[in-house]
Amino acid sequence: MFRKLKRILALLGAVLLAGMYLITIVLAFMDHTATRDWLMASVICTIVIPCFLYAYILIYRYLKK
Repeated sequence: MFRKLKRILALLGAVLLAGMYLITIVLAFMDHTATRDWLMASVICTIVIPCFLYAYILIYRYLKK
């Protein structure tokens, strides 16, 4: 069960990051004024999303015992 949860969370994180970068690219072509802000949001999410998923896995493992 735990291994399946880890796979699901890893896939979810990959989809979230890919979606964020896709949105950044699309909006960069549509609105040049906010491109830098979207790029910074994508870079920050690249760090924050995996950290949150890792913390969730640690908390799940701790509470499961």
